[in-house]
Amino acid sequence: MNMKKNKTIYAFWAILLLLSINVFAQESQKIYLSGTDKDHTVQWDFFCNKGMNSGKWTKIAVPSNWELQGFGKYSYGTENRKEETKADEQGLYKHTFDVPKTWKSQRVFIVFEGSMTDTEVKINGKLAGDVHQGGFYQFQYEVTSLLKTGKNLLEVKVNKASANKSIDVAERHGDFWAFGGIYRPVYLEVVPQSFIERLAIDAKADGNFSVDVFTSKTNVNQSIDVQVQTLSGQNVGTLFSSKINPSETKTVLKQAFQQVKLWNAETPNLYQAKISLKDEKGIIHSRTQRFGFRSIEVRKRDGIYVNGVKVMLRGSNRHSFNPETGRTTSKELSIKDVKLMQEMNMNAVRMSHYPPDIHFLDVCDSLGLYVMDELTGWQNKYDTIPGRKLVKEVVIRDVNHPAILFWDNGNEGGWNRDLDKDFELYDPQKRPVFHPWERFNGFDSKHYITYNYLANAVLYDKDIMMPTEFMHGLYDGGHGAGLEDFWDLMLNHPHCSGGFLWSFVDEAVVRTDKNGILDGFGNNAPDGILGPHREKEASFYAIKEIWSPVRITKKYLPRTFDGKLPVENHYSFTDLNQCTFEWQLVSFPKPSDKSLATIINQTGKPSFTSIPAGETGYLKLNLPNNWTDSEALYLKAIDPNGKELFTWSWVIPEKEESTTKVIVSKGVNTKVEANEESNFLTIKADNVTYIFDKNTGCLTKVNNSKSDISLSNGPSLAGVNLSLKSFKHYATTNGYEVSVSYGGDGGYFNVWWKFVTNQPVEMSYQYSQKGDADFMGITFNYPEKEITGMKWLGRGPYRVWKNRMKGLQYGVWHKDYNDAITGEDFQYPEFKGYHSDLKWVVIETKESAFTVYAEDENMFLQMLQPQKPKGATNDNTSPPFPTGNIGFLNAISPIGAKFNPANLYGPQSQKNMMLNYTPIKGKLLFDFKNKAIEN
Repeated sequence: MNMKKNKTIYAFWAILLLLSINVFAQESQKIYLSGTDKDHTVQWDFFCNKGMNSGKWTKIAVPSNWELQGFGKYSYGTENRKEETKADEQGLYKHTFDVPKTWKSQRVFIVFEGSMTDTEVKINGKLAGDVHQGGFYQFQYEVTSLLKTGKNLLEVKVNKASANKSIDVAERHGDFWAFGGIYRPVYLEVVPQSFIERLAIDAKADGNFSVDVFTSKTNVNQSIDVQVQTLSGQNVGTLFSSKINPSETKTVLKQAFQQVKLWNAETPNLYQAKISLKDEKGIIHSRTQRFGFRSIEVRKRDGIYVNGVKVMLRGSNRHSFNPETGRTTSKELSIKDVKLMQEMNMNAVRMSHYPPDIHFLDVCDSLGLYVMDELTGWQNKYDTIPGRKLVKEVVIRDVNHPAILFWDNGNEGGWNRDLDKDFELYDPQKRPVFHPWERFNGFDSKHYITYNYLANAVLYDKDIMMPTEFMHGLYDGGHGAGLEDFWDLMLNHPHCSGGFLWSFVDEAVVRTDKNGILDGFGNNAPDGILGPHREKEASFYAIKEIWSPVRITKKYLPRTFDGKLPVENHYSFTDLNQCTFEWQLVSFPKPSDKSLATIINQTGKPSFTSIPAGETGYLKLNLPNNWTDSEALYLKAIDPNGKELFTWSWVIPEKEESTTKVIVSKGVNTKVEANEESNFLTIKADNVTYIFDKNTGCLTKVNNSKSDISLSNGPSLAGVNLSLKSFKHYATTNGYEVSVSYGGDGGYFNVWWKFVTNQPVEMSYQYSQKGDADFMGITFNYPEKEITGMKWLGRGPYRVWKNRMKGLQYGVWHKDYNDAITGEDFQYPEFKGYHSDLKWVVIETKESAFTVYAEDENMFLQMLQPQKPKGATNDNTSPPFPTGNIGFLNAISPIGAKFNPANLYGPQSQKNMMLNYTPIKGKLLFDFKNKAIEN
């Protein structure tokens, strides 16, 4: 080889090596000893002293909660209040790692992002520092002097129960699962001798930027440079610097910037600050920190202002939780959760009841979600000395996240008031401190308020209304039920700032000690909008519509509709001309069609002008003249980022011809036959036999060419006991009719059956009833064990309650039979329950399918009766159902929540009442021929 060329190559690689060492020294090194999340773990040696798989050394995944790995004892927080049920096992961890020679001139810290609960750390047999107490906080030790080149031994002792009584009751006696173990990552951070410890940024909406730079082992020859950049690395403004004062650990640098893009939840604009510690030789150490320019202001008797604009928080409470891994999560799960919240049109989240994973806050920053970050304390508070340490740990970790608007000092009585001023010691932004559930600092955050409490606050209260927990989501109640009434009232409150639903997901955990069942600990944990694996309950879509920043309240379209649709803009910063709107005119398959696909007849986009944030206006849809030839109108709103806000659907008013005239089958006209016996009337039409009980006036059975159809005991007036007054039947010029009349103190009920060949059986009825009613309408009985599914045209696919009608779409739907109990087996959508705006339904059975058509608007289908949840301790979340199990109802029951019955949740949550006893008329058409009738 040419020697000159060879020397050149050697020189090149030497220079490259020196450059890489210099860069290597500038940035902190992070070396993971554990895995990084629930999906990427590292096996450590492990010994558990009690419970499952105890008394022996084995392996465990780190990070993890040890119960989910088959060790120790599962415990819900309330169980830890008693010695006989308390879980207090101890886990011992061992792990070896290598230290290279190059670290001799460096300083090394070991960082634990979270360990439950008391954690003792040893390196090579020597203590790294005091035992850390507090299971939800990041902590670290400098271990430079404990390390040796080559193999090193890490030993960690974790006590699930804390030796500090206040920590134990604040963290482990709460209404949530109390796990054990090293559940967040562990890593080594390698830095130079002089280095930047941490940063605290305050970047205001007016462009003023300030950063507190905390350094260690500095000297007079060193200085700090700050360069603000876009996230892509493009410089913003000029670099600015400050000399170091070695007697101070903090250096404050300030600069003003012009025309910066502000951060808010609607436009989460982020920057980064590159902070460098340097001397005359160059950069010694640097850190890069993301941040956002934004300001927070609480105006008493008014509300919350972000960047000078009033905001309404639409949020939920969120536990850091995954069924298979407990509190060990991942960034992918954080992204999924934030996107699910935003899909529901939420703009805020409250951390319940502890600081979340760092990556969750990162995602809130980047995708845009306002955050309440919380110090743990569930109805019990930390003592002042340990509490001060934990306040510092949460604030210094999270201070630079623009998404955080508030610091929560505990929850529901878990406030140590002596800690309130500690938050601002580490937060140059001086964010407001909150006491969830208390009147504090100008806020009323009372939990689980009633509608009347809120109405009284609208009239008389001076504090800002912002319940940090409301609409408790136990089982199928809470969240969406009553929310529309509450939200309407909140929007009219002179100083309301929104609220937070309880809670995001059902915290049902996989029990490795019980063959992998999902355990929600009775009625304590199944209170989410989503199931534990993020299964969407009906309230998910109700919230999505109610909290859509594009609000459309028009319920019905008249035939004279001119295409102008009133629209409200509930964004804080976004003009609706930044959104996109699309409409469709659609028709639907017939009952006999195999396809469920909606038929799109025409599409278009509205004419649109500006509707600024907080204002109202009109969308001009530009519908064609023949728009009434379709069956429904769909309108989709899409936000500036391409996300669907909601798709509204309206039934187009029917033409004059009735369903009876439309659905006529072709066939040979045959005579309708009637045969009367002592107790029964038998009618045969189109080879279908109908049997009536003359003593009750009810249909008792149907038989077609295939089999019996066990539809019986109907029609009965739901929930009303009446006496049979008359039962008449007679031939007509084109068929046969049966007339039945009932009466009594509860009202009256009249029924007319018409049998005509080649037409569906027509049943008309009229009733009037007295007093309040949980439900109103007519019912039949059918054996539940024979039902296999249903296909229907109406709003779906989820069931409804009187106080939760939002979130559904009009169309053709299908569901197989299930016996799902919301919050206990997580199979959605549930089959049983009330279904709204029924037009027709094919009831699929083991005997023979049959079809029922509804001639009237606003008809509810009752499909069987849901079971009461096994863990329910009251009937608030198990609304009344009629005795009959297939009903066609004009009014249905509302649902309550864990702590309150339905009637405390507003106008939509009251019982039904007939005013002036005006009779209700209805008509149903039945096809029992084992083939749905075609046009």
